[in-house]
Amino acid sequence: MKESMILAILVFYPFLGALLVWLVGRKREIIRDYLADFVVISEFAITLALFVQNTNNGRVLASYDWVIPEICGFGLHFTMEGFRLVYGMIAAFMWMMTTVLSREYFIHHENRNRFYLFLLLTLGATMGVFLSADLYTTFIFFEIMSFTSYVWVAQEENEVSLRAAATYLAVAIIGGLVMLMGIFLLYHELGTLQMDELLYAAEIYDNKPLLYAAGACLLVGFGAKAGAFPLHIWLPKAHPVAPAPASALLSGILTKTGIFGMLVVSCNLFWHDTKWGKLILALGVLTMFGGAALAVFSIDLKRTLACSSMSQIGFIMVGIGMQGLLGEENAMAVHGTFLHMINHSLIKLVLFMAAGVIFMNAHALDLNEIRGFGCKKPLLKVIFLIGALAIGGIPLFGGYISKTLLHESIVEFGGGSVMKAIEVIFLFSGGLTIAYMTKLFVAVFVEKNADEGRQKKFDEMKKYMNVESGFALTASALVLLVWGLFPHTIMDKVARLGEEFMNFLSHGSSEHVVAYFSLENLKGALISIVIGTLVYGVIIRKCLLRKGAYVDAWPKWLDLENLLYRPLLLVFLPFVCGVVCRIFDSIVDIIAVVLRKSFYRDSRLPHERTEGNTLTDAIGHLLNFFQKLRNHTWGRKNPTHKNFVHMAASASEELQENTMIIQRSLSFGLLMFGIGLMLTLIYIIWW
Repeated sequence: MKESMILAILVFYPFLGALLVWLVGRKREIIRDYLADFVVISEFAITLALFVQNTNNGRVLASYDWVIPEICGFGLHFTMEGFRLVYGMIAAFMWMMTTVLSREYFIHHENRNRFYLFLLLTLGATMGVFLSADLYTTFIFFEIMSFTSYVWVAQEENEVSLRAAATYLAVAIIGGLVMLMGIFLLYHELGTLQMDELLYAAEIYDNKPLLYAAGACLLVGFGAKAGAFPLHIWLPKAHPVAPAPASALLSGILTKTGIFGMLVVSCNLFWHDTKWGKLILALGVLTMFGGAALAVFSIDLKRTLACSSMSQIGFIMVGIGMQGLLGEENAMAVHGTFLHMINHSLIKLVLFMAAGVIFMNAHALDLNEIRGFGCKKPLLKVIFLIGALAIGGIPLFGGYISKTLLHESIVEFGGGSVMKAIEVIFLFSGGLTIAYMTKLFVAVFVEKNADEGRQKKFDEMKKYMNVESGFALTASALVLLVWGLFPHTIMDKVARLGEEFMNFLSHGSSEHVVAYFSLENLKGALISIVIGTLVYGVIIRKCLLRKGAYVDAWPKWLDLENLLYRPLLLVFLPFVCGVVCRIFDSIVDIIAVVLRKSFYRDSRLPHERTEGNTLTDAIGHLLNFFQKLRNHTWGRKNPTHKNFVHMAASASEELQENTMIIQRSLSFGLLMFGIGLMLTLIYIIWW
């Protein structure tokens, strides 16, 4: 099979499958469901076959490249190496599992056909992003992905979901426009958007401030999709209202497209750039800690997982920042960044699908309402526990390996009190992760519901998910479990596949085997476990659990969307722009008046008429002559004294006005006729 055919299938096959699934779904829903399963399973089978065929011991044996010329002038350019191959396979795997779960999840929902359509369209767009070889192609599929995934958030079409979808779309559009500005600036200055050419072009470019400006624009666009602070506002709102299969993909994969873009910028434009590394590190620390703090206070299951996603994105950004600071000795940061991306994707797949099963049966997400749901559901309990332990960074699970690498990269850099503070925040954020995941597990799977009748109903639910859903959750949890149990056999080899994409120069260090379970490396995890235990026991059990009920003590006014962005974009900016426009409008009026009163002052012409025209003037003077003749002859007894010049001018002006009214009426009638004809055509075409 030709290279171009392979990449074409991976990118455009889901688009064609989406249209076919939608057409079939209008007539036969059952066939549609199985057809959607076939599309995503075959997509995963292709990526898996490529992975097995083209990788060996952490090295890529063959890469692929494909160009579609003359698309909007630039063309579309796709490629595949180790990093892209791994994430293409992960994306296909997650789509396969969530699509299988969707059949049972949406069984009582409306607009299922629409959901499947946009589910597969987003798969194609996401593949397009991960396989893109230049920033123009990335941008095209990035925007397609934003618009198609918007439908996921708005799926339920209620007030809350529509508002969250509007926030999601606003952040995506604004971020995309700013990103486009950066792409234009970058192409103007460097003359290329090819990712494999950016590194050399940036090294020989001497106007660094302008390059930073372009990078900042790109960072806004990619950071908005990743959910990085302060552009994270969509994330805690979109996940709770979106269907659980969509939430798993929003959190596990779509945020990684933003990280993909950050890596392109950081590892090419600002390769080993200390200033850029410090910026990404600072944003990563804020995102990491802020998301964890929000999750501790949240009492909504999916919102907690959403805030957790924000925090884990922060951990990944810390790794990207450390790559810039460590320079060529950044092996642990490179491997830790890539592995934590994979870990987070697999973990959120498990946790959000488990949350979906809970919502399918309990029809609620509030911890006080779903409390005790899983007490007598051992399979779901084990599945959720695997995800919780992995994201908490507990030894023998995947999250421990990637967090250990990230932590050791901070320790390796040293750097004095600032880096010590960052290390403390890193470990403390890991402790917060353990605390809020313990809160979720205990509430759902250990404690009893305050309503005995509700608890009895939960306990009597024996068939709370069908065979297909059970397979999706169990298989995903097993993959996550096996992945973490063999760090040297599996994880280290996969980590090396991402080195080329991140321009890592090994110098032989990539073959160094990290002793993950040495006392020195276990110490960081143990510190986080102790912190998590204390936060759960003191903060959550003593302060956030009142009278047997979980309370959300986070101040409502700290919502950045309502506190800052909406007032800024909807009130302040329109007011400022209005004032500025009025000032400029007034300046123009003042200048016009001054010119009319000075240089361009009106002056009467020597023979300028005060009214009328030549014809009315002639007729008026002729009638005045006849009037004068009459007054001196036959009308001497009853003379008249009318000004026929004025009367003729007035009659002429009235005639002109009536003619204009008729013309305007005719134009209005033609306009209304045109509008009516257009509406008629739309009605005929649509219905």
